[in-house]
Amino acid sequence: MRRSGWLVALPFAATIFSGCASAAKTSPASASASAALTLWKSGAAAFGMFVPSERPPAPRAAGATRLPALYTEAGAKALAENPLLDYLFLNLEGAYDADAVRAMASGIKLSSAATRPTLLVRIPTIEAAGVELTRARVKEVLGLGADGVVIPHVRNAAEARTAAAFFTEAGANVWSPANPKGTVIAMLMVEDKGAIAELDDIAAVKSYSLLSCGIGSLTQAMGGDAPGAEAACQRARDLGAKAGMPSMMTASAGSIKDRIEKGYLGLLLSGTADQASAIIRTGRPLAKRP
Repeated sequence: MRRSGWLVALPFAATIFSGCASAAKTSPASASASAALTLWKSGAAAFGMFVPSERPPAPRAAGATRLPALYTEAGAKALAENPLLDYLFLNLEGAYDADAVRAMASGIKLSSAATRPTLLVRIPTIEAAGVELTRARVKEVLGLGADGVVIPHVRNAAEARTAAAFFTEAGANVWSPANPKGTVIAMLMVEDKGAIAELDDIAAVKSYSLLSCGIGSLTQAMGGDAPGAEAACQRARDLGAKAGMPSMMTASAGSIKDRIEKGYLGLLLSGTADQASAIIRTGRPLAKRP
């Protein structure tokens, strides 16, 4: 899903990290359970946010090149020390950046917080990057220390099986209904009409953790049919829940109550940390969280 779909788009760098061969071993998730994973294992709702770029906004001159997003260890550490954030969602769908993953994972480790947020990284689509590069990126992201990888725009059940296999091939101990002791999150996103037509088969694919819907991208794909897209996302949530998987959805101050009441267990917020925190303070009691 593109930022027009889930509100984000970002930077590019395609080097393959030499240490990614031991992805499952080097991921922070293998050392200690992260906040969102612990909550989802207990069936509770987790609150997180899109990681905001730290590059100060600058006026766009006509024809000027837009600077890439900026992520630093210090910024990651500050976010990790916010006790309201159960997970951090680093969106690299628009432009993959291994250095951003490295900075986020390292900054989270520097935090002195008793419980660290789960780090999820969304990478470019299989359609855009190809199977081999996507496979390499899944392995690299886990090797750099992320807790999970998000595969956007999974177009059909066959592609869902391909995506799930990336994690197995990376040696990741994926948390799934069949593996409740897993430590790595594999999240698949459905955002196209073809995927919605195959939702039952996608939900039946084994060895992944979350089935989620990209409401913005799906609404566009459905010609602006917002109620139809909401209904399709709810169906994805219901099928995922029936298979034993939680579902993530974007939320705002106006929609947080509805999202929680509809059973979404991953509430994803945008904006600044202060803005996200204000919504989380409203959402936690609704989700029966202290």
